[in-house]
Amino acid sequence: MTLAHWADALERHWGIKAELSRLDGEYDLNFLAEAADGQGYILKAMRPSCAHWLVDMQVKAFAHIAARQPDLPCPRVITATDGANLVTLADEDGQDRLVWVLSRLPGRCYAKAEPKSDVLIHEVGAVLGGTAAALADFQHPGLDRDFKWDLMQAGWISDQLDCIADPARRALLEEIAGDFAKLEPDLAALPKQAIHNDANDYNIMVTGHLTEPRHVSGLIDLGDMCAAPRICDLAIAAAYIVLDHPEPEAALAALVAGYHAANPLTAAELDMLWPLLRARLAVSVVNSTLMAAENPDDPYVTISQAPAWRFLEGCNLHPGLLRARLRAACGLPVVDGADRVMAWLQENRGSFAPLMGQDLNDAPMGALSVEESTWPQNPFDMPLNEAARVGEEYEDQGRIWLGYYHEPRLIYAEPAFRKGPWKASNRRTVHLAVDAFAPAGTPMYAPLRGEVFVAENRSGHLDYGGVIILRHETPAGDPFYTLYGHLDPEFLDRLKPGDVVEQGAEFCRLGAPEQNGGWAPHVHFQLALSTDGIEADWPGVGDPDEMYLWRALCPNPAALLNLPDDKVCYAPTDKSAVLQGRKAHFGGNLSLTYNDPVMLLRGWKHHLFDEWGRPYLDAYNNVPHVGHAHPRIQAVAADQLKRMNSNTRYLHPAQTAFAEKILSKMPDHFEVCFFVNSGTEANELALRLARAHTGAKGMVTPDHGYHGNTTGAIDLSAYKFNKPGGSGKVDWVELVEVADDYRGSFRRDDPDRAQKFADLVDPAIRALQDRGHGIAGFIAETFPSVGGQIIPPKGYLPAVYEKIRAAGGVCIADEVQTGLGRLGDYYFGFEHQGALPDIVVMGKPIGNGHPLGVLVTTREIAASFDNGIEFFSTFGGSTLSCRMGKEVLDIVDDEGLQDNAKAMGALLLDGLKQLQAAHPCVGDVRGMGLFLGLELIRPDGSEATEICSYVKNRMRDHRILIGSEGPKDNILKIRPPLTIEAEDVQMILATLGKILREVEAA
Repeated sequence: MTLAHWADALERHWGIKAELSRLDGEYDLNFLAEAADGQGYILKAMRPSCAHWLVDMQVKAFAHIAARQPDLPCPRVITATDGANLVTLADEDGQDRLVWVLSRLPGRCYAKAEPKSDVLIHEVGAVLGGTAAALADFQHPGLDRDFKWDLMQAGWISDQLDCIADPARRALLEEIAGDFAKLEPDLAALPKQAIHNDANDYNIMVTGHLTEPRHVSGLIDLGDMCAAPRICDLAIAAAYIVLDHPEPEAALAALVAGYHAANPLTAAELDMLWPLLRARLAVSVVNSTLMAAENPDDPYVTISQAPAWRFLEGCNLHPGLLRARLRAACGLPVVDGADRVMAWLQENRGSFAPLMGQDLNDAPMGALSVEESTWPQNPFDMPLNEAARVGEEYEDQGRIWLGYYHEPRLIYAEPAFRKGPWKASNRRTVHLAVDAFAPAGTPMYAPLRGEVFVAENRSGHLDYGGVIILRHETPAGDPFYTLYGHLDPEFLDRLKPGDVVEQGAEFCRLGAPEQNGGWAPHVHFQLALSTDGIEADWPGVGDPDEMYLWRALCPNPAALLNLPDDKVCYAPTDKSAVLQGRKAHFGGNLSLTYNDPVMLLRGWKHHLFDEWGRPYLDAYNNVPHVGHAHPRIQAVAADQLKRMNSNTRYLHPAQTAFAEKILSKMPDHFEVCFFVNSGTEANELALRLARAHTGAKGMVTPDHGYHGNTTGAIDLSAYKFNKPGGSGKVDWVELVEVADDYRGSFRRDDPDRAQKFADLVDPAIRALQDRGHGIAGFIAETFPSVGGQIIPPKGYLPAVYEKIRAAGGVCIADEVQTGLGRLGDYYFGFEHQGALPDIVVMGKPIGNGHPLGVLVTTREIAASFDNGIEFFSTFGGSTLSCRMGKEVLDIVDDEGLQDNAKAMGALLLDGLKQLQAAHPCVGDVRGMGLFLGLELIRPDGSEATEICSYVKNRMRDHRILIGSEGPKDNILKIRPPLTIEAEDVQMILATLGKILREVEAA
């Protein structure tokens, strides 16, 4: 069929002159029509044998949706010039076809949209729910169809399962067909209405590119619509949403919550979703298998089965727990009767027997939260000697104290609490019980009558030890359960499942650490409204991102303790309130990283934790050089603050010890140290020393450098003064091009590029001399960091230094970003260059977060500065600062962190280069050790700022913190603490690869 034929038909019958292009279609002709005014249309020429009722039904349904809910993103039918919605036209072969035109909707199909976030999936559900609501009163004779895609008729597959050759797969489909057969009577009893019936991932359109938010822009193709219960519509969409989704439970919860918000569901309907979803996938694979038998030469038929089989065979969701999850996501009772149980508990609060044998209303609360506690020291390892002392700060001569419900804690450190392969994977942190701490042997009494459901001794490392679960019933017969953990297992001689424990009866005692799993003596007291899906193995803590489920399934047990809920329910600091306070009390130019800022409260080595205990891999912050919360740093700070903290006006051995340690890492010509409170102050001091030594004022520095935030340092920092609103370049500074041999004037294929970049200093020197400033010196980040993680070609700095010294200046190496072993092969960046600076500046990392900067120089330059005016920095040379700085340098040596930087940097660099080879948007990979950059580019090679922003924020979504730099902010900056391990490198590479694939999909 020629495009001209149908373009002419479109113009003659609809008055639309447009360029046509062919779209995919299984049976019909579909064309995209783009008019000169930018409007787009879809021209549909149905197959010659197409029944009129089928198209008439779709046309009328679209019109009905538009009338009922005009804001829904559904296409509009475009009427022909004669007012008809549907026109019969002959094709080029003379065969009549039904032809109609729809408005084009923007975006791409959901199948090709990335990322498929919970927010987007929620919106899919809302659009589908809104569409079903709009169609609820739509009537058409064609809705009562007899066809295989009507999910109410899914039972047809039972007679066709012999087509499945694999016995295991056939057995799986038999199970699904059996579950559907059990469901059929209840499904048939639900009201029927018009439904879309095919909301697959190619019939949902999505807008949004890279950093733009994703939104559903269209629900298209009503060709499979029929009359059925609305839950069938939702189940069909769910069957596609879960395919190859890494977290199908979360995706389903988001989908049904969105649908429910637009079109409220009943609990009975929600309970049918899982068997209907599986039935739809079973219909799909059986149908495609039958088609493959009819079309053995079409490989697509069997390839298309693969995602469905991956889900059906690989997904081990528990139906009961999923039902509870979906109900909770919609705000419905997690099980039938749960609302009645909670009402009964509320009514009887105050009348239950005291669990601990005494009134707990005056019992103090003790926080073990991420925010208020430092248990454990290492959030990835809880040794028994720590577990047995947890909360010891609240111990008061054996007085009972209580631990919070809903409290995010880091004491659950074992890998079993992780929900993924990495230390920074999602992990369960939020306590689902109330703890009562008391001496071992303290007796406990049943709050109410119950039947023993579980009585066990779980003796594993940091498990429950002795544990009892009791089953209870309200007077109305609604069941619920209570769990008592960390007990002395002596009760096993007295209790067994089925035994009855009367209200107020003593039935167990608190266990000592050697009996209760290893913990400080306490009872973990938890309430559950159902055990379906958790059985006897209740999770005592939940994932903070799943608390909508766990708060509903295991609600606050305060009523059973005769306590008000708010006494024992923990409320973490609200991040939004902190953000609002920051906006109110700080300047607007104090920036926050990421579109969704993180609030970080704890750290360990190269991981950080937010207020809910979510872990983040810190691949960005170079300040904690030897890792966050290093025990030796903690010990030194605490020890010195117990003693005194003074300054350099008094003698202290820590000062000379620190100086000797620094100078031991330096070339021999360095002899004098100045201790200050930051890299900024050190660079400001370097400027003063250079001018005092040379008597000149002029400075040469590479473009887009950064040396600090004081007035003099800003004047040297083109990264700041050249920005919009910046002060501009001062007269005594000359900029030279950064020695970037990827994007600069001289590239890597030029063997003389180092000298050519260095020669750019000559006109800068002359300009300063001509203006009468002379040359005080040259200052540069040895490897420009804010300039884009640049590694200058070898020989660049020696050539520059030679020119500067010939003009009478001194050479300053700013090693704040690169020094102290970060580069792996080199302790300082200037060593890589084979250069000998006159002044070296160190900052941030040398204090590991403590405010400290160091300047090292020659005796001669120091003497020039010694003009009789005292130099004094109150905090830089304090005894505390000197001890902290030396300890950092000792740790780098003692723990082999420079060697680790070399090994992990090589592993990371190799993996990044493999990603570069696989992804065209990665233009360059550069760096050494743990100072690395990834330059992101557009197809034309230009700087891809928007891609970089997208990748950085998506890495944060995956719990990896990295930064971005460069004049166009298109370079990912990776510079973690030197403690990073191989597992973390693999997480960075795997996650970055996934996100780069998202970029390409976009």
